[in-house]
Amino acid sequence: MNPLKRHEAIMEALITSQEVTVGELSDLLQVTGKTVREDLAKLEGMGLLVRIHGGAMLAQNDQYGILSNKGVTDKHNLEKVEVAKRALQYINRGDIIALDGGSTTLEMAKLLENQPLTIITNDLFIIHELTKKDRILLVVPGGSRIRNVLVSQEAVRTITELNIHKAFISATAIHPEFGLSIYTGDLVPFKKALIQTARQVYGVVDHNKFGQFALRTFANCSEMDAIITNRAISEETVEVFKRSGITIDHKSVGVKHDEHI
Repeated sequence: MNPLKRHEAIMEALITSQEVTVGELSDLLQVTGKTVREDLAKLEGMGLLVRIHGGAMLAQNDQYGILSNKGVTDKHNLEKVEVAKRALQYINRGDIIALDGGSTTLEMAKLLENQPLTIITNDLFIIHELTKKDRILLVVPGGSRIRNVLVSQEAVRTITELNIHKAFISATAIHPEFGLSIYTGDLVPFKKALIQTARQVYGVVDHNKFGQFALRTFANCSEMDAIITNRAISEETVEVFKRSGITIDHKSVGVKHDEHI
């Protein structure tokens, strides 16, 4: 197994269990404890985990766009709700939208009015929320379950054949140079398909994720029509992204975006 695959497997184990030991990772990866410790040191240097005695834990227990099997975390929940409310201003009745898997998009699903919309998603938590709203046409590309999402090559092909007005994309981290990134590569094809297919694409990213990067970049910031975030983001950070030609929406509360195609 090459180093990148090992790093992904380590992050996968941490996402599921929050904390793992060197021995557990050695058995999982079929490598020596020395190799595991070297991998952990590299991942710690990237800010993705924290080494503890005999193992490691996630540097961020909030799983961002990849929720653990333990369910939805409350960490940064107020920020996510604020981002979700701002993102909903971009949605109009009759839209065909895609909600990428993640805790912020889940808040969007919770807050959405029961109105005529078509929503495409592969997130099981979002699906659960939207089944309560009978005026929303729910489209679920099939696939195998990985944590809270369904993924498959067929689902990716299905996305490319749909007419999607707006896609709302989650990320573990966002950086002006390294773009939008996540811990592991299994969700990258689905995210890329949404970005390439939708007419308008919005990143929904709370301020804690700015200036950070994870293992797998799935999009450049320039591929987003706007990055929607919360008011706690610093003006210095906003200016850094604006200088790269990236639109940051962190203030437009109470203004409906009329964006029908």
